[in-house]
Amino acid sequence: MWICVKFGAWNVSSFDAAQVRELEQAGYGALCARILSARGYGDAASAREYLRADAPLNSPFDMKDMKTAADRVRLAVARKEHIAVFGDYDVDGITSTALLTEFLRGMGARVTSYIPARLEEGYGLNELAIRWLYKQQVNLIVTVDCGITANDEAELCRRLGMDLVITDHHECKAELPEAVAVVDPHRPDCSYPHTDLSGVGIAFQLAAAISGDQAGLLERFADLLCLGLVADVMPLRGEVRTMVVKGLSALARPARPGIAALMDECGCAGGPVTTSTVGYLLAPRINAAGRMGQVEQALELFMTRVPARARALAESLCRLNRERQKVEAGIYQQAVAMLGPDAHPSAIVLSGETWHQGVVGIVASRLSEEYNCPAFLICMDRDRGKASSRSYGGFNLFAALTELSGLLESFGGHELAAGFTISRENIPAFRRAVTALAEDFRASGQADAALSVDCAVDPALLTLENIQTLSQLEPCGTGCPIPVLCVEDAIITQLSEVGGGKHLRLGLRCKNGQTLAAIFFSQTALHAGVALGDAVDVAFTPQINEFRGSRTVQLNVVDLRLSRSLREEAADERDLYRRFTRNELLAPADAARLLPTRGEFVAVWRYLIANSQESRLQENFSCMSRKIARTAAETLTLGKTRICLDVFAEQGLIELRACGRCYQIRITTDGQKVDLDASPIVMRLRAARSGVCP
Repeated sequence: MWICVKFGAWNVSSFDAAQVRELEQAGYGALCARILSARGYGDAASAREYLRADAPLNSPFDMKDMKTAADRVRLAVARKEHIAVFGDYDVDGITSTALLTEFLRGMGARVTSYIPARLEEGYGLNELAIRWLYKQQVNLIVTVDCGITANDEAELCRRLGMDLVITDHHECKAELPEAVAVVDPHRPDCSYPHTDLSGVGIAFQLAAAISGDQAGLLERFADLLCLGLVADVMPLRGEVRTMVVKGLSALARPARPGIAALMDECGCAGGPVTTSTVGYLLAPRINAAGRMGQVEQALELFMTRVPARARALAESLCRLNRERQKVEAGIYQQAVAMLGPDAHPSAIVLSGETWHQGVVGIVASRLSEEYNCPAFLICMDRDRGKASSRSYGGFNLFAALTELSGLLESFGGHELAAGFTISRENIPAFRRAVTALAEDFRASGQADAALSVDCAVDPALLTLENIQTLSQLEPCGTGCPIPVLCVEDAIITQLSEVGGGKHLRLGLRCKNGQTLAAIFFSQTALHAGVALGDAVDVAFTPQINEFRGSRTVQLNVVDLRLSRSLREEAADERDLYRRFTRNELLAPADAARLLPTRGEFVAVWRYLIANSQESRLQENFSCMSRKIARTAAETLTLGKTRICLDVFAEQGLIELRACGRCYQIRITTDGQKVDLDASPIVMRLRAARSGVCP
C-alpha cells in the first residue's frame, strides 16, 4: 500500500468567486456561500429554495390507493372492528407503529400494535403473526414500513377473511400483494411527486387522509416523524425537510415523557437538537431494542405518559445499546478473521452459526466501508440462514437480489440495505454469483466510492464566527449533507492516539502559518499512514469545541491524504516499482532511482530492529519510508524502501506479508550476516543501471 486514504479518491468541487460575493451580500456566511456555490446554488434565489424549510406538504391522495386505504380504516373505526397496526423493529417502523396506533386510538378505535420479534419471526408480515392476530379476532391489518413484498401473507389474510391495507416505502417487486389497498410511492403507477418519505411519513399521510387535518397532525406528530425520517436517512428536501425542521423544534422541547427521558439519559437534554443528535444519539438506542429482541420497550417508550416508567425504559434502552456494542464487536472480529489478513474481496459473503441476527447489519455496514465492497452477513439456523446486507459505491442490492432470487427463499429492502433468507446449500453459489455481479459493476465504471468534498478553503476562514454561520445549512443529512471542506498542504506537527488508542488527535500547521487542532475518530496513525512532519491534505467538517468554558475551532477529520507533490511522487515510484517487478526493461537512470545505497539498506534495517516488538512490526511502508528518510538523513524513496524490504525477504532476513492497508514484517534472522551484494534483486538493478540487459 503506497498511499493510505480512507476513500479511494476525492472529488473536490470548486466555487465561483462572483457567486460567493452575491451570496454573502444576501446574508450567507463566508463558508456557507462557498459551499452553496460549490453545490450549484450560486444565487440567492436557488440557495433559498435549496434550504427552504417550509415547503407545503403534498396531498396524501396523490398516492395510489390512499383513498381506498383511508375509507377502509374509517369504516373499521365506525364499525368498532379490531384493527392491528403491524410495524417493523427499526426506528422508522417503531415510530410508524406508535404514530398510527396513537392516532387511531384517539379516534376511539380498538387497536392492537404488533411488531414481529426480530429473532423468531424476522422482518415483516409472517404466517405466525397473522394466525395469532386472527385468533385475537382482528378484522383489519394495516402495515406500516413493511408489507410491499408480502404476496403469500396477503393471500393468507384473504383466506382467513381478514382485510389487509399495506403502507410501505420499500422497493416493489413486479407483482404487488393482493390487498384492499397497497400504498407505496415506489409503485410504478403512483403519481406521488417523490419517493422520499419513509414508513413513518406514509403512516402520517394515511392519518392525514383519514382525518383531513394534515396541519394539525404535523403539530402533533412532528417528533415521531423527525425520528423516523432521519433514522431512515431520507433526503432532506421538499416536504421531508419541512417535517424534519418541525420535528427538531419539537424534540428540543419534548412533550412525550419517553423522548424527554431518553434525551436526558443520553446527555443531550436542554442543548441544541440537530439531525446528528437523532442519528448518533437517539436512533442507535431506539434501534437497540429491536436488535436485541426487546422492541416492545421502544414502542412503549413513545406511548407511555408516566414519567417514572419513561425513565426506566430509557435506562433500559441505553443498557441494551451497550450490550449491542459488545455483541457487534465480537461478530466483527470473527468476520475479519474469516476474511484473513490479505483479503481484497469484491463482495463479502460470510455466515456464522452463532451470530446475532439483530446486529449483523451494523457489522455488514462496517465491513463494506473498510473493505470497499458490498457485504452480506448470514446468520445460520440449521439449514437456513437470514442475512443482512449493505451496499458500497452505489451497488444496487435490491436489483442484485432480484437477479439472484432463484437462489433465495425470500428477500426485501432497497438499494443500499436489504435482507434475505437462503438455504445453506445455496450459499456458495450465491457467493460466486454476487461476487461476479460486484466485479462487473466495478468494471463498468459506475461504482462511486469517492469522497465528495464541497471545496478547498483558505484556513484563515476557519474562525468561530464563520463556523457558527454553518447553521444556515441546517438541517443537514441526505440531500443536504454536512459540509466537508479541505485544507491543503498542512504539516502534521502533533500526533497522538486518544480514547484508549481508538482515535487520532492531530496538530496542523497551515501554509499561512495558522495552527489548527483536529480529531480523526476511529482511526490510528498506523492505519492512516501518517507521521510527524508529513505534508497532508485534510478533508474535514469544521466544528466548535467547547471545553471548560473555552470555545475553539476543531476539524473533525473525514479523511487524510498526502499533499499533491507527495502523491505524484508516490504514483511515479509505484509505477517504476511495478515495471521492475514485471521484468520490464528499465532505463539506467530509472534503475539507479530504485537501487538503494548501502546506507539506505542500513537505515531501513535499523528502523525495523528499533521499532519491532518481539521481532514483529506492522507498518504502512509509505509512512515508514518518509520517517526513515527524515531521521536518517538518507534520500530514501518509496521505491527504494520497497526494494530494501524485498531484498531482506529474499535473503531470509524478514517475512513480509500484506495486511489490509499495512504490511506485517517479521524479523527471521538470528543475527547471521548476509551478502546483500549477492542478492539477485540487487544484481538485476545494478545490471540495468549499467545498461546491461539481464
